[in-house]
Amino acid sequence: MNYTDLQTAVQDGVENTFSSSDFATMTKLAEQKIYNAVQLPNLRKNATLALTGGVATRNLPTDFLAVYSLAVVLGTGAYEYLLNKDVSFIRSAYPTPATTGTPRYYALYGTSTPLVQQIIVGPTPGSALNLDMNYFYYPESIVTAGNTWLGDNFDSVLFNGVMVEAARWMKQEQDIVANYDKMFQESLLLLKNLGDGKNKTDQYRSGQPRTKVG
Repeated sequence: MNYTDLQTAVQDGVENTFSSSDFATMTKLAEQKIYNAVQLPNLRKNATLALTGGVATRNLPTDFLAVYSLAVVLGTGAYEYLLNKDVSFIRSAYPTPATTGTPRYYALYGTSTPLVQQIIVGPTPGSALNLDMNYFYYPESIVTAGNTWLGDNFDSVLFNGVMVEAARWMKQEQDIVANYDKMFQESLLLLKNLGDGKNKTDQYRSGQPRTKVG
């Protein structure tokens, strides 16, 4: 289901026509709910962050939302994974930024001028090195992309999610909104079975799924 098909289906479902900007907003709200409810492989990205010797901070990618894993790549090519801590821990454990070594910890924080997300590591690296980061991000919305993985492979959850937003937009009765939300939650559960279930198991280690009979 592409964006045009989605818009037609939802407007037919609620028997109402929305402006292009209103429908785009509804769709993005539904996508945000879905992407934060299910961990899908296509919501993961990998990036190499180059750290400068003597500098403990680094700007994060503009589409960054959360870290899955962060490792320092040693000169031997080996990966050493860093532990997530609070900024105060790093400042306390390594109060002198000039004290350098191989980073063991990291923390996330934001700056106000300019507004960017950054990472700080401890201790401060003594020389240039790379960090390998797997992180969570929002893929391009179907509003601008036209076609997305979600629309092509699990359009039921996207359709039902936008139907909920459309009903709320129209200020429909609570029982109608609740009914749309029930269908949305049912389709979301199917997607969770894929993203949080099948994508994180295999038959060799976990066995085939079984349904109790009787």
